[in-house]
Amino acid sequence: MASKKRKNLSRAVIEPRGLPPDYPQFLEEIKNRVRSARFKAALSANSEMIGLYWDIGRGILIRQSKEGWGAKVVARLAKDLHISFPEMKGFSRANLLYMRAFAEAYPDGPIVQQPVGQIPWGQNIVLLQKIKDPAVRLLYAQKTLEHGWSRAVLVHQIESGLHKRQGKALTNFKKALPAPQSDLAQEIIKDPYTFDFLTLADDARERELEQGLIDHIQKFLLELGVGFAFVGRQVHLEVGGEDFYIDLLFYHLRLRCYVVIELKTGAFKPEYAGKMNFYLSAVDDRLRHKDDQPSVGIILCKSKNKLIAEYALRDAHKPIGVSAYKLTRSLPEKLKTKLPTVKEIEKELGRDE
Repeated sequence: MASKKRKNLSRAVIEPRGLPPDYPQFLEEIKNRVRSARFKAALSANSEMIGLYWDIGRGILIRQSKEGWGAKVVARLAKDLHISFPEMKGFSRANLLYMRAFAEAYPDGPIVQQPVGQIPWGQNIVLLQKIKDPAVRLLYAQKTLEHGWSRAVLVHQIESGLHKRQGKALTNFKKALPAPQSDLAQEIIKDPYTFDFLTLADDARERELEQGLIDHIQKFLLELGVGFAFVGRQVHLEVGGEDFYIDLLFYHLRLRCYVVIELKTGAFKPEYAGKMNFYLSAVDDRLRHKDDQPSVGIILCKSKNKLIAEYALRDAHKPIGVSAYKLTRSLPEKLKTKLPTVKEIEKELGRDE
């Protein structure tokens, strides 16, 4: 009986009756603070480790330069550190050499105040392996820090040449949008887009391209970039008693506006800009909230003539961008059987998360 009373008393303490009206909000605020503190603690621990690795790498560099340390000394150092700190991973010979390369790539300290000092070590290794240009490496480090890219996502962005495509689309944003909205909008659009997850024939129809992108919506969103939220496909608009359908409609969380995407499987034509201008007017009138920014249009074509696109956008009043896209060609049947299955790919990608 006494045990039962203690149990009931404990439950009464944990779940008191007559809670104040603002208690749920207060609880949620504390939970958010705890999550934030845990995240900052994880970042702090990561930065401490990156700083340690940089110090070790710098020490190896100095001794190799002044005292002629060779590969055997580094191997011995790895062995002794493992013996001294058996509970710690990361002191293999290969990792010590990465520490050396890390310190050589970033000779200026303090390293923890730089973007590379705040991203995970695995992502730093990817940057060292795949990028030689320090400025480009810094750009990807900043993007990784800003968006929290995993190694798999970082590798994808590097191999797809993101830095060569970001903000390169032909647009009229500077004329059609106020600053800084125009600069932000320009930044989110690439040219060309790379849909290497699709294997469509050269003569694929627009609906097939649209279906393929929807079937691979996660990869499509990854290629579009951070901030895009999918709203719908073939979005219906009734204007003047007639029916119109937008290929793909997104909302961009950073720009705070709708993004209309029209897909064209051929070369860009001037009339596409007029149709997009019409769609943007309809979306702004029918869907746009009073707090939203003006909607933005992206015309994705298989190819474009720059001069024709410039003329088409010159007098357009709505913000429109024109970009090309690249597809992976359809594979011969005899090669398809040699490719990994979807499950195999997902399993492999899962290791890098």
